[in-house]
This record gives sequence, structure tokens and C-alpha cells, in this order.
Amino acid sequence: MVPLPGAELVHKPLQLYRYLLRCCKQLPSKNLQQYYKHSVQQSFRVHADEDDPQRIQQIIKRAIEDADWVMNKYKKQN
Repeated sequence: MVPLPGAELVHKPLQLYRYLLRCCKQLPSKNLQQYYKHSVQQSFRVHADEDDPQRIQQIIKRAIEDADWVMNKYKKQN
């Protein structure tokens, strides 16, 4: 299960960034949204110099899995 439709279409870092920010908007409170948005931004800064295509795809896959986990975590609490 994916948090938002379109995860299967994410293949590039910019697509991932937009996808994760849309996921943040689905979270229940403003504080959570801001926390995860900041986390997404920090992660992109850390990995900005990554140039290995295989590693980039690994990062994208892991980020989508993590977003799925976060979305399911807060979905169950409501």
C-alpha cells in the first residue's frame, strides 16, 4: 500500500521531493506537517551531491517506503 497515488511514477529526485511534500500535507496536524516537511528538506540537502543512478533509485525506494510507514502510523491513530 502506498500513501498517495502516484508513488509508482516517482523516478527522479524532484518527483520524489514533490511527492513527499504532498504526503506531508495529508498528515493530521500542522506540527506534524512542519516536522516532516523539514525532515524531507534536510534529507534532500544531505543527498544533493549524489550522482550514482543506482544509489539515487535506492534512496527513492527507501523514501517512499518510509513515507508509507509514516502515513500508516498516523492513519491508525485517528
